[in-house]
Amino acid sequence: MKLRECKAGAKLRLTAFAQSGRQYRQKLLSMGFSKGMELSVLRAAPLGDPVEIRVGQSNVSLRRDEADAIEVEEIRS
Repeated sequence: MKLRECKAGAKLRLTAFAQSGRQYRQKLLSMGFSKGMELSVLRAAPLGDPVEIRVGQSNVSLRRDEADAIEVEEIRS
C-alpha cells in the first residue's frame, strides 16, 4: 500500500520507492528513508496533506504526492 493511505498510529515497514524518478528517490534517502526501515504515522492534516512520519529519531512531514511515492506494509504486533 502507499504511505499516503495509512492512518495515524500505523506502524509500517518501507518496502519500495515508486519509479517516479531518481532525484526524488535520492531526496528521500537523504531524509533518512531506506528500504526495510520501520516508520510510524504520527498524524495527518484533516485533508490528508501533509502527513507527519516518524523516521528513526526524526519527525518528517511529507506532502501527499511525496507520500504517494513510498510503498509500505503494516507491521502487526
